[in-house]
Amino acid sequence: MTITTEAIYEQGVLKLSQPIPLAEGTCVEVIVIATKVPENNTPGEILAKIAALPLEGDRGEFSGRDHDKILYPRSNTT
Repeated sequence: MTITTEAIYEQGVLKLSQPIPLAEGTCVEVIVIATKVPENNTPGEILAKIAALPLEGDRGEFSGRDHDKILYPRSNTT
């Protein structure tokens, strides 16, 4: 049987978010996948992260000015 549920880790104990249908004394295997805790950044820190991102085209990525050329290529049969 596989049951997926969320839990909170508090003071060394995992506290399940809901009861699960297991008999007392049932041995289980636990796989812990921690969800990312949101960072509490100040607006200045957020803006600094945005400013540090590469400018469009710095890494050879898609450019917005190529949008129509990619979606509506001209046919050579005109």
